[in-house]
Amino acid sequence: MGRAHDHPLPAGGAPARGGGPAVDGYTAAMLKGSDGAAVPDGGAALSERQVDIVRCAYRLFAERGVQRVPLHEIAAAAGMSKGIVLYYFKTKDQLVGAAMVWVLEEIGDRIRRAVASAPTPEAAVQAMIETIFLGPVQSRRFYLTYLDLIDHAARVSGFEQISAAFRATVNQVYAEVIRSGVAAGTFHVGDVDEAATALRAIVEGLHFQWLQEDDWRERHAWYKRACTNAVLAYLLNAAAVSTPALLDAADAGSAPEPAASGPQPATRSAS
Repeated sequence: MGRAHDHPLPAGGAPARGGGPAVDGYTAAMLKGSDGAAVPDGGAALSERQVDIVRCAYRLFAERGVQRVPLHEIAAAAGMSKGIVLYYFKTKDQLVGAAMVWVLEEIGDRIRRAVASAPTPEAAVQAMIETIFLGPVQSRRFYLTYLDLIDHAARVSGFEQISAAFRATVNQVYAEVIRSGVAAGTFHVGDVDEAATALRAIVEGLHFQWLQEDDWRERHAWYKRACTNAVLAYLLNAAAVSTPALLDAADAGSAPEPAASGPQPATRSAS
């Protein structure tokens, strides 16, 4: 695999020494395996050697699946012994978590740079989606590995903390974009964290549908456009029917009236 920007999706934290991502609270949780062992180097950053290992691991995971790649093959791809890999990452679970953190952190930084130069909140969303839907091969690589992570978390005791931290990291980046748009008066959401979760559902849902397409290369642009439109439609109108209103209506057995989102036709008075 090559450069970090060959892979899509979010995360937080600035690059640290050795080219590895800085470790914040979310990342620290993700860099622990099911045995709870923290990464070497005080948990401050990934060293250059660790980054080499996670790059090789991520490439092999994307090509063949997490369960089908043994540690000795990762070591061979990185040009070192299995013992050295285990010195830096005590378990395979720890390495899987570190590989996902690495790509998330790199893409999170890339998203932040893209949205920083966007002139409007809508343009920031477009820049974010462009980064997430970077290319058909890169997107497919990432989401197939992500699905493996979900499967692993559901089946391996102790790994769920990595999956939860992964979701929190993704939501954090989405929330930053949403909060900026709310502050500008463009996006209308009642709860930024809830809106970030909804955005993740839109993005992931469309990606998972796209993965099932036979002509996934050709359909990638269509799904990217559909995702941008769906995200903007939600953020521009999310306050029309809030979750509390829906819950209250469900309790009452009726649907809430949607809020007016634009000029309404004049009503004639009775003569």
